[in-house]
This record gives sequence, structure tokens and C-alpha cells, in this order.
Amino acid sequence: MTAPISESWTRIENWLAEHAPATYAALAPPADPADIAAVERVIGRPLLRPLVMSLLRHDGLLDQQFSLLPAFYRPMSAREIAAAWQLLTGFYDQCTADEKGEEVDYDFMKIGASHVLYGHPQLIPIARDVGGDPLVLDHRPEIDRGRVHEAEAVEGIMRVSHEMWTSLPVLMEAIATSLETSRPLNRYTPVVDEEQRLYWDFIPLRSDRALRRS
Repeated sequence: MTAPISESWTRIENWLAEHAPATYAALAPPADPADIAAVERVIGRPLLRPLVMSLLRHDGLLDQQFSLLPAFYRPMSAREIAAAWQLLTGFYDQCTADEKGEEVDYDFMKIGASHVLYGHPQLIPIARDVGGDPLVLDHRPEIDRGRVHEAEAVEGIMRVSHEMWTSLPVLMEAIATSLETSRPLNRYTPVVDEEQRLYWDFIPLRSDRALRRS
């Protein structure tokens, strides 16, 4: 059974305070409930409860140079979520009906050679990596509701099979366990740098290393 997200946050905070105090200090204070309500007004629907509970614990990270989630993702604040959602769905809304074609249900799509990403309004951005690509939390009422997806301008939405992406509570519990045990999480190992910041070291497969040597 997956632990409540508040318990996972406590484990993560305790580990960061002891092993990566710079990242611990970069955790933002709780989100203002008014900011969360403003996000819900912008997107036109309630946020899933695990996301709300996470924002009420930490409203993202104070420093954009820090990451907390594997693959170098930095959790967004409530205000950043609203802005990112407006940006992604704004791109989609600029499409003409001809461009949308059969994608009128707002699924992510690629237009022309530029492969610009257009956003489904029920896929809510919750984190972004150093390149600006988001993680999105699926708010659609279908089978993937609550699942976390990677999104990228060229590849579009990537439904990653690893268990940690099953839900936000599962992801946070997996991160807490990886930090406490130093065990890799989906080819990423938690490491603390000389400035006492957490980062996730990518572990290449043997095939990756062989390709680099060839």
C-alpha cells in the first residue's frame, strides 16, 4: 500500500536536512491556499488531492538551479503550474480547426516540421527539467487518471512504464526510499555534490557504454 504523500515528504525532508542541506534549504514554504484556488480557477477543474497536499507542504523549490525528482525535474509552484498550463494550452488553442483535424479532443499533437507540443487541458504540468520540458499529472477521467507522464517538444507525451510514474504518491515514496537506501531509481542514483545539493546521477546501460566506445 502506498504511503500518504505527507509521510513521503517527511522522509525526504529528513534525508535532505542531514545529507543535502542546500537542497533542503531550497524547499519552498507551503503554498498559499489562495494560489491553489487560483490555479483551479485558471484550469477550470479541481486539482487532484495528492498534488494539492504536496503544494501545501512545499510550493516548489526556491532556486531554479536545484532539482528534486529523478531526471533533474524541479517541482513547480502553484503559480508556475498555472502559467505553464496557460502556455501549453495556449499553443493548442492557436491551432486552426484544420490543423487539429481528428485531434479535436485536445490530445497532445505535433504540427509541421517544428514538432511543436500542444497541450491537453487535463494534463497539468507539475515539474520541469533543466531544459524546460515538463512532467504532467493526468487529470483525465480515463485509465491514466493520477498518472505522471514525461512531456517533450519533439516526442510529445511519453507514458513511461516504470512503476514510479504510476501516481504522485508512488513517485514521492519511491524517491524517499531511494534516498534512504542509495538504491538506483529507474537508472538514476541520488548523489550529493560538493555544494551539498542533491542531484540524480544517470546510470547508462552496458549497451549505451558500448555505443560510446565504438
